Amino acid sequence: MNDAQAAAEGCWYYEENGQRKGPVTESEMISFIKSSTVYRGTPVWKQGFPDWKKIENTDLRTHLDSTTPPPLSGEHISNTIVWILAFAPLIGYFIEWFVAGVIYSENQFAAEIAMANGKYWFITLALNIILSLADEKHLKNAGHNTEKFKGWVWLVPVYLYQRAQATKQSLAYFITWIVCFILICLG
Repeated sequence: MNDAQAAAEGCWYYEENGQRKGPVTESEMISFIKSSTVYRGTPVWKQGFPDWKKIENTDLRTHLDSTTPPPLSGEHISNTIVWILAFAPLIGYFIEWFVAGVIYSENQFAAEIAMANGKYWFITLALNIILSLADEKHLKNAGHNTEKFKGWVWLVPVYLYQRAQATKQSLAYFITWIVCFILICLG
C-alpha cells in the first residue's frame, strides 16, 4: 500500500526509534498498543492531522491502559542521583587520587606520576556509568519510557541532555557535568 492509498483509508503512522513506521490500519495500531509496541507518548499521525501527535492526544487513547498513570513530571522526580552524576567527574577524580594514595602509600611521587599518566581513569568512567544506569532505572520507576536514551548511559553528557529533555527540566545538571569534566581535564 502506498502513502496515498494509506491516507485515503485512514491508516496510521507511528514513530519507532526515530523512524516513521506505517502505514498500518487502526486495528493494527490497537494490537500494537496491547503489545506495548506503541505506548503513551509515542508520536502518531494520520491524514487530517497538521502534525504528529502523542497517541494519548488522539482517538486511540481509549485503547491505552487507563489504569496506568502518566509518568511523573520532572518536578516530582527526585534528582539526587542525577546531581551526584553531575559532579561525578570531580568525585571520580578524588577517588582516583585516594586509590593512588593507598596503592603508593610509601611513595607520594609514584602516586602523582600514576595520576598524571591517567592510570586510574576507569574509576571515573565506572562511576559515571553506574550512576547513569541507576538514574535511568529511577526514571523508569517514575513511569518514563527510557528506551530512547537507555543506550546512551555510557556517554554521560548525551544521557544527561536527553534526560533533561524527557523530563522537561533545565539543563543545569548537564552543564554542571560539562564544567566538572573540563575542570578535571585542565587540572
